Amino acid sequence: MRAFKLFFLLVITFIYTSSAVAGLDSQSWPIWNQSDESNESIIDHSTFDGFLKTYVVTNHPSGINRFRYGDVSRGDGKRLKAYIKRMVSLDPREFRKREQKAYWLNLYNALTIQSLLKNYPLKSVDARKLRSRVKVAGVKLSRADIGNRILRPIWHDYKVIFGLTCASVGCPAIQDRAFTVANMDGLLRQSAREFINHPRGLVVSRKQMRVSKIFDWYREDFGADDKRLLKLFAHYADDSKALYILGFSGDIEFKHDSRMNSPETVWPL
Repeated sequence: MRAFKLFFLLVITFIYTSSAVAGLDSQSWPIWNQSDESNESIIDHSTFDGFLKTYVVTNHPSGINRFRYGDVSRGDGKRLKAYIKRMVSLDPREFRKREQKAYWLNLYNALTIQSLLKNYPLKSVDARKLRSRVKVAGVKLSRADIGNRILRPIWHDYKVIFGLTCASVGCPAIQDRAFTVANMDGLLRQSAREFINHPRGLVVSRKQMRVSKIFDWYREDFGADDKRLLKLFAHYADDSKALYILGFSGDIEFKHDSRMNSPETVWPL
């Protein structure tokens, strides 16, 4: 079974890259598709890394990482603000492509957390209301721009979606560390596996399959039809779950839980 799943890795990498390119390219922001591959400098994300380690709960009984919004001290709030200010003072195009990818993932997540802290307490998350705008290299952009016009269309890597924090219990987990070039690939794969093997990501039986609406919202990234989605699920699913997925032939139901990923939110309802 494991050898079979390794084969899937090669297959779906080709399928998803080729199928998503056309649609995502139309959303791309060309100005950000530049890099300096000769620059070996590393962007320091240690401040954000320490912030996440302090406030992300990784051992919650629900199996979903939580964030302790209500416990963030005034000093740590200022440190988060200073980290964002330092990030936007950089021109990411002066760095290597992989360094840029970690930069944008962290900036997106830091802006998400900062927006929520400004509006906390909240019971649920409406991403459309998280209006964080910053100026990078003289260009104004939002969280949505980072996700939809930079990360997704430039890298054509569906795994970045598992790394973008939307702060609800129905989304991929917020991680307890910042992304770096060294940990990025492993962390994104880990997040994908955890999400697909948790009931909020996918529940399957012989006749029914319920999955997160994330896979519907980002169809361009994950595949245009259900058959491709099933291949993706089977690749990341535990062996016992993958057997049901590979044999599934019914309709897929999409659902999303938009409640906050704070520790006190009970899951499931």
